[in-house]
Amino acid sequence: MNDTTFNVRIYKTEKRRNIKGVVTSYRVLWQTDGRPWKKPFQKDAQADAFRSALVTAARRGEPFSLVTGEPVSWARTDKPEMNWYSFACKFVDMKWTDASAKHRAGIAYVLTLASPAMFDGTACPYDAKEVRTALRRWGFNTKERKHCPERTRDILAWVERNSLPVSALTVPATARALLNAATSRLDGRRVAASSNRRHRVVLSNAMAYGVELKLLDKNPLTDLKWKISKTSFQVDRRSVVNPDQARALLDAIEKRRPSGPLLMPFFAALYFAGLRPEEAVNLREKDITLPDAPDTWGEIYLTAATPDAGKEWTDSGEQRDDRSLKHRPEGESRPVPCAPELVAILRAHLKEHGTGPGGRVFTACRGTCWPQAPFSGCGTGLAGTR
Repeated sequence: MNDTTFNVRIYKTEKRRNIKGVVTSYRVLWQTDGRPWKKPFQKDAQADAFRSALVTAARRGEPFSLVTGEPVSWARTDKPEMNWYSFACKFVDMKWTDASAKHRAGIAYVLTLASPAMFDGTACPYDAKEVRTALRRWGFNTKERKHCPERTRDILAWVERNSLPVSALTVPATARALLNAATSRLDGRRVAASSNRRHRVVLSNAMAYGVELKLLDKNPLTDLKWKISKTSFQVDRRSVVNPDQARALLDAIEKRRPSGPLLMPFFAALYFAGLRPEEAVNLREKDITLPDAPDTWGEIYLTAATPDAGKEWTDSGEQRDDRSLKHRPEGESRPVPCAPELVAILRAHLKEHGTGPGGRVFTACRGTCWPQAPFSGCGTGLAGTR
């Protein structure tokens, strides 16, 4: 082809200064078959991302157009452009409908950790904590984004103005910075192994969505060398209470007034039947079989769960999210054996206290008052149990 060339030279980014000596722009300079090209940028990071993309294309042996001065593949793909913040919001909105409330919050958390790696280097006039709160609580929340306070709106506007384009992730250094930020705590240490894997999954899903929108040719994370954190599946017996310790703990809970007699059966169900807190909270009297005969096993029939997700993440605006059982499709249930000791505890509990709203087995109290929802105001902090 007579309109392309492999003879390419890329020079160091040039800083442009005004009369007062202040840097006002950055210019990328390169040549194709002896013809000079230049492209100005307001930010150093933007210029560096563009130059790195040129270098990568040249090293791959891609032909450059003598008409545009850019790699031929760029014109052929004709990819649209979008800044990182706008893309992250679009990804959140796409996931919102089908995601559980807790998964929505998890996506927002990962994107909040990752986003600072996609800022263009401009000095931020806002406190870092303010920026994180604005992103997690408002920016990456489809339901709340339009209702954010004025100051938060200003913070998010700054983030949008100073976010790198998604195409910057084609530069391996930028992609690695994003992954490092998403899998690191605020103190710089790496998150736990299970969180590491979960955060990578969220980012990979976001990158796949970027490919779907034609913002990226492929997932840039797949080319990065990354040490996979190992997760231990062995139970540390030293951290598991034995039956005698469990009964002593239940006895101590029961002695606490006024909430103890109501809470003890709840924790007994967690221990003896292995229920998740969100499953026990949603348990109804009709879901349990408690035989009269002593030393006889009963059965608990689980059909749904109500995890504590936060009212800002639920469609209903309630603190708890009504969901199917964890890792099970809608409508699927599971039976759980109920040990004789737990049968006796639950029978005594229902006989003395009855059921709560909606036939729930477990309820909590505010002082001496019955709550309108299970465990919504008990002083033990059970509403936040996970």
